[in-house]
Amino acid sequence: MRDLTNEILELIRRTSTDLPTDVEKQLRLALEKEDPGSAARGAFETILRNVELSRKNSTPVCQDTGTPIFYVKSPAGWSTQYLKHQIRSALAEATRKSYMRPNAVDAITDKNSGNNLGGDDFPYIHFEEGESDELSIELMLKGGGSENCGAQYSIPYSGRVGETAFQAGRDLAGVRKVVLDAVYRAQGQGCAPGILGVSIGGDRGSGYVKSKEVLLGPIGTRNPDPKLADLEERLTGEANQLGIGAMGFGGKTTVLDTRITGLSRLPASYFVTISYMCWACRRRTLTVRGDEVTYQ
Repeated sequence: MRDLTNEILELIRRTSTDLPTDVEKQLRLALEKEDPGSAARGAFETILRNVELSRKNSTPVCQDTGTPIFYVKSPAGWSTQYLKHQIRSALAEATRKSYMRPNAVDAITDKNSGNNLGGDDFPYIHFEEGESDELSIELMLKGGGSENCGAQYSIPYSGRVGETAFQAGRDLAGVRKVVLDAVYRAQGQGCAPGILGVSIGGDRGSGYVKSKEVLLGPIGTRNPDPKLADLEERLTGEANQLGIGAMGFGGKTTVLDTRITGLSRLPASYFVTISYMCWACRRRTLTVRGDEVTYQ
């Protein structure tokens, strides 16, 4: 088994400093929809200038380099312990090189580890054994601002005291209502325009895991279920009618895309979980096939 520490370091650098092409394309399309001289257009111009400078100077796209979330699919027989050691070593080196900000803070002692290594759960690493000889490592950097805007609803749901009253039942119409409620509550605090990852079903834990996983796919990829695909399109369109806009300054684009997945659930529970991703949707994939290493 080869040492991939340097390759993983490069994966982290690219993820932190180089926004994916599909995300940048959507931001540029959104820019063109805004009125000249508007606050929204100014926000998009600043965002895109930042994207260009980050790529050119190999500096983080955002000062909050986020929680590192790794999804590793390895061939049979590979040591997950060895891969975990390489990932953690690469992350510490990426932090030393300032591709990553030290983000691992012990919730009990309030001490920052200084190298982004915070016990077994930071970074979060999910391992899966694949059927081929190919190794893939997907990395998502999930910023704290957008993470704070995540939400989970147990439906049937009713608006709480002091809130705008609405009823959401256990169907896709109810899902639509609570997702739009989550976007409205977020306002610009999640660094809009956002990307919505939505899971329907599961338990409280799996709902959040799967709502993040769907954010790994490229913008515009629709769920193969026509009903969910239609709902993805509808939610994006209706969220953009809320007028929240880039960074909460108003405008025509509040959400760049919506991705939905459906999970099995217990009869007693019906959870809808929304993971909100900020405009700095940082995700990359490292693939190893024999001696060939590629990045996407």
